[in-house]
Amino acid sequence: MCRNIRPLYNFQPPASDEEVRAAALQYVRKISGFTKPSKANEEAFDHAVAAVTEASRELLAALTTTAPAKDRVTEATKRRIRAQRRYAA
Repeated sequence: MCRNIRPLYNFQPPASDEEVRAAALQYVRKISGFTKPSKANEEAFDHAVAAVTEASRELLAALTTTAPAKDRVTEATKRRIRAQRRYAA
């Protein structure tokens, strides 16, 4: 479930609101065990996603670094190469 969460900090361009929310959704899915909550749990689930999204935005805004920003294309290529090596048969 959480396999798709990627680091969002120190990229150029910065992480979009959509990327931050997607990561928050994956996190809440992982810890709740639900990919889609029941109607009884939907409000709590949605509230948790919103809270984690906001906390993530605050964290990303507060972090500082002197390292140069990473390039998304280069990092995606590295991930693909690692996956090919890992899953090569």
